[in-house]
Amino acid sequence: MIAKLKGIVDSVGEDWVVIDVSGVGYLVFCSGRTLGRLARGEAASLLIETHVREDHIHLYGFPDEGERDWFRLLTTVQGVGAKVGLAILTVLGAEELVQAVASADRGAITRAPGVGAKLATRIISELKDKVGNLVLGPVAMTLGTAPSGDGDATADAVSALVNLGYTPSEALTAISRGAGSVASDAGVEALIRAGLNQLGAQERSP
Repeated sequence: MIAKLKGIVDSVGEDWVVIDVSGVGYLVFCSGRTLGRLARGEAASLLIETHVREDHIHLYGFPDEGERDWFRLLTTVQGVGAKVGLAILTVLGAEELVQAVASADRGAITRAPGVGAKLATRIISELKDKVGNLVLGPVAMTLGTAPSGDGDATADAVSALVNLGYTPSEALTAISRGAGSVASDAGVEALIRAGLNQLGAQERSP
């Protein structure tokens, strides 16, 4: 099984790239984000997921483990094949996917071609438990804050902001950022106030 390819970009198409490895061209299917990093004639290194079927062998390429792991996770969901998985990874990066799934933001996921509201709901339902523990870890650190606050309180605070008209992603981002300014055992009201302060600061910014 092919796990990695390192060579020269021979050509790039709408959803594929040909990597020349010592004179052998490998056709690799990639997300739009990955293809955007590749240019003909330049060196490239891709992690490979090999799918073997009775009638074909397809190679799927990824620039890092994060995108590859999300591809593997997405394609465990019924109705999400390789093509749809790559489409989702084209419109949403790994951190954005964590936020979208954790905050049940169907709108973000349905931006991907071929993903309707029903499939987006299934993706969220089947993956939320698998990414829930990541929300206050990697995402919070990416946003520049340390994890704090109770998980249930955080979820309730996010829900409250959504009820006020903010999108799930906006609410989760605001609460995650605001959590760094309150006590680790802060209740829902404190988290909501902190989140609103973050949203207000963004709205006041030029």
